[in-house]
Amino acid sequence: MTGNGRRATFLGAPIDLLDMTETVEAIARHVDEGRPGVHLGVNAANLVMAHDDPAYRADLGAGDLVTADGQSVVWGSRFIGLATPERVTGIDLMDALLRMARARDWGIYLLGARRDVVDRLAAKLSAEGTRVSGHRDGYFGPDESDAVAAEVVGSGAQLLFVGTPSPAKERFVVHHARPAGVPFSVGVGGSFDVLAGELRRAPGWMQRAGLEWLFRLLQEPGRLFRRYAVTNTRYAWLLARDILGRRRRRRR
Repeated sequence: MTGNGRRATFLGAPIDLLDMTETVEAIARHVDEGRPGVHLGVNAANLVMAHDDPAYRADLGAGDLVTADGQSVVWGSRFIGLATPERVTGIDLMDALLRMARARDWGIYLLGARRDVVDRLAAKLSAEGTRVSGHRDGYFGPDESDAVAAEVVGSGAQLLFVGTPSPAKERFVVHHARPAGVPFSVGVGGSFDVLAGELRRAPGWMQRAGLEWLFRLLQEPGRLFRRYAVTNTRYAWLLARDILGRRRRRRR
């Protein structure tokens, strides 16, 4: 569980009030001290899923570090009074940790995406000086999870980056990777596709305006339209309900 002392609850889910620097430092401490750990990010879709699925909510709560991935989470949590410092997105955290891995000669393991994508990313990172201890695609069943976790441990990697969808990502790192002894696992969602050049990332102004989801939607409308239409609407409803509930309680 978190040991940073700054965990709060937002819409029923955990969130650690840490910025990027604090998150990277906390992960480095885990690795240096030999304490297997897990980082998870939460965006609007994760919060909606946590509301609907108690098992998934419990997996989030079991994360050693859980930070705000989406700008809407930062804004919403601040609106109810939480001191959420900034977004800690999976791709930005991965980039910061890759720099640390190169500086400290840590090995990394890439788990997720299609075979051709993760192969391309592994080759690119190796060419940049990152020690890639191993990699494989994200297409494996629940019955293979223990074997995959053992493979990561056997590679000797200090950092495992998991680029698979929720809730499978959270389930794997909490129930398989950490118990197997993987030094530190970081859930990074679709970051592999961006870093490998398969997809483009939104420009900075769209990220700051909380419109990164729209940029992704424009690139993959068929896959993402229903997801964003439903989850964004439900997130707004959950936030509005929480705000109204707080106001009613204050009036009593």
